[in-house]
Amino acid sequence: MRIHALRAARNGADALVLTSAVNRRYATGFQSSAGVCYLSEKQAVYLTDFRYVEAARQQITGFDVREIKISESYTEAVNALAAQDGVKKIALEDETLTCAEYRRWEHGLQAQAVPLGHAVADLRASKTDEEVQQIAAAQRIAEQAFSEILNEIRTGVTEKELAARLTYLMLHYGAENMSFDPIVVSGENSSKPHGVPTEKKIAPGDFVTMDFGCIYQGYCSDMTRTVAVGYATEEMERVYSTVLDAQLAGIAATKAGVSGKSIDAAAREVIAAAGYGEAFGHGFGHCVGLEIHEEPRASQRGERAIPAGAVLTAEPGIYLPGKFGVRIEDMLFVIEDGCVNLTEAPKQLMVLPA
Repeated sequence: MRIHALRAARNGADALVLTSAVNRRYATGFQSSAGVCYLSEKQAVYLTDFRYVEAARQQITGFDVREIKISESYTEAVNALAAQDGVKKIALEDETLTCAEYRRWEHGLQAQAVPLGHAVADLRASKTDEEVQQIAAAQRIAEQAFSEILNEIRTGVTEKELAARLTYLMLHYGAENMSFDPIVVSGENSSKPHGVPTEKKIAPGDFVTMDFGCIYQGYCSDMTRTVAVGYATEEMERVYSTVLDAQLAGIAATKAGVSGKSIDAAAREVIAAAGYGEAFGHGFGHCVGLEIHEEPRASQRGERAIPAGAVLTAEPGIYLPGKFGVRIEDMLFVIEDGCVNLTEAPKQLMVLPA
């Protein structure tokens, strides 16, 4: 059970307190804007307020769900639990709490507060089969939206209209929400890796780059596709082919135990050899799960090994200011001897009718 793994991740403390929404959801499967998980050897308690307590009792198993009264603070409730258990040290999520929040907890607790570090993030890095299925389901929804939006990309349609349509389609096909605000950029705007959709109208000869994803049962998907409208110049074709070759090289280098830096280097070498090294200014990819950006990452600073069970994006790009940009992104399920591509959408260069 996940509770046992979380108990083992207390970083030497007697109890663990989870306050972040993402780690509370990881522990319980329950989503809410307020709550605290308390885990000791003796107890597993989920504390929440009046707004959520009924739903929490219906949905959460393995935890004793208790209501925080309007006159009571979470710190007071945790102190009472810790006193029952004889707890001396409590691990807090120092990587998600602000400095002010951490200090409030530290000063309010009667036990000694110690930093949790990235122990829970490390647990989350390796996905269960069920988690991978949920990520894949989110990806299928995004791909269904992509297949439909291809019919709507044409001269005169604006970037904002396409972004709004992608959002609608993903919600229509079952998404809880977006993983992030969709990026739809075209022509010169496509040289901005995280450009914001504008009122710019699609024109013949534009590249249109779409980076989008959705959430299904709490888990995120992430994909990017770049298509041409009307025609593609020789330079556009060359850049696109280079990005695709770089992505395939990075995918071939991806397996459990390989550092993120090594995976990034395999893709980066292809782009540099083609003369575009300075035009690839971000990393090859990041892990995905309950959050759209998780650790570890495949980048030039990615010293950590990618563990078996991770879901890693593969998203190299080339960006030429004043001209255009290209990015292609898949999601990879990392296994011991390689990876399984969870993305099924085609990625050969498409030239759509103008």
